[in-house]
Amino acid sequence: MKLRVAVLFGGKSTEHEVSVISGIQAMAALDKEKYDVIPVYISKKNEFFIGDDIGDIDAYKDIPALLKKSTRAVFINENGRFFIMPFPKKAFGPKEREIDLALPVVHGTNEEDGALQGYLKTVGIPFAGCDVTSSAVGMDKYIQKQVLKDNGVPVLDCLNFNISDYADMDRMIERIETKLGYPVIVKPVNLGSSVGIGVARDRDTLTERIDDAFLYTSHILVEHAISNLREVNCSVLGDDEKAESSEIEEPFHTKDILSYKDKYESGGKSGSKGMASVTRRIPADIPHDLYEKVKELSVTAFHALGCNGVARMDFMIDSDTGELFFNEINTIPGSLAFYLWEPLGVSYTELLDRIIDLAMKRARQENEITYTFDTNILSMNALSHAKGK
Repeated sequence: MKLRVAVLFGGKSTEHEVSVISGIQAMAALDKEKYDVIPVYISKKNEFFIGDDIGDIDAYKDIPALLKKSTRAVFINENGRFFIMPFPKKAFGPKEREIDLALPVVHGTNEEDGALQGYLKTVGIPFAGCDVTSSAVGMDKYIQKQVLKDNGVPVLDCLNFNISDYADMDRMIERIETKLGYPVIVKPVNLGSSVGIGVARDRDTLTERIDDAFLYTSHILVEHAISNLREVNCSVLGDDEKAESSEIEEPFHTKDILSYKDKYESGGKSGSKGMASVTRRIPADIPHDLYEKVKELSVTAFHALGCNGVARMDFMIDSDTGELFFNEINTIPGSLAFYLWEPLGVSYTELLDRIIDLAMKRARQENEITYTFDTNILSMNALSHAKGK
């Protein structure tokens, strides 16, 4: 019997369109002999939709038209069986579809950050990839840094500001100039795909970068910007028991950082190849000892953050000093980083098989955990105490 896999993509995120591309890429690569694939589109209002055209990339050229001919749906748990059901349910129309596993291929805030994982967890649906905690920590660049620093992974020092700090811009800038100096890089704490990220080399530009970052988030991070920067990325596949690293890439960019345009608009008009279209060198042309260090630190970070499935670790090399710093993790990387596994002989189809196997393994382990126990706390006697009697 085929495993019924709901592939989730889209969502209320600045990376909505990127997720659509990644999700449809994944569906195309799934082995149809093993899996019954159910595409599930998450709108920018965080509503779930199913339908005949949901898995067709061309349909997303006109999303309002797509939604008109698609059906809104909800996930339900019925006595340990999981369904995606049309909402509201109609006597005549699409029927519910039973599923065994959810495969989230989502990016960014409200989706990759533990919010969607928490929803699936609450309903009880097994899902692939990082759990709620590792997704949340992986998305928050500041918390992520603290965890990795405690586990011996080198990170740059930074300052963290929230929307209340933003009310006193002069004080913010003084702290940045005193502690970090210029140049600095400003980042939304919880976004990916280089949205809202920019380098500042003077006070005027810093003000502009802070204003831009706060358009997308209520928390920002500021750290020293490496002037002579090289970036290298490495993917990791596994769980808390065992994990392995992929080939290493060096992506190329047009400015100080790898921008959203570099990532998704450099490979053609549609960007339909996602992160696979980025101009890059694989394997990265770096010294052997640095190559091995990147692979080792990638696995260390993966385990420290409690990841599962596939993730991508992004590093920075200061070419002036030779120092290596961990930049950030992508707990659901663009295109699921399949292009970093292909050089090792792992096809995208096999990569997805292994991600799903890890998800089913975790589901079996969680089924063996006791989450409740008998108690008399709600007995009449206990309730009378609760009333102060």
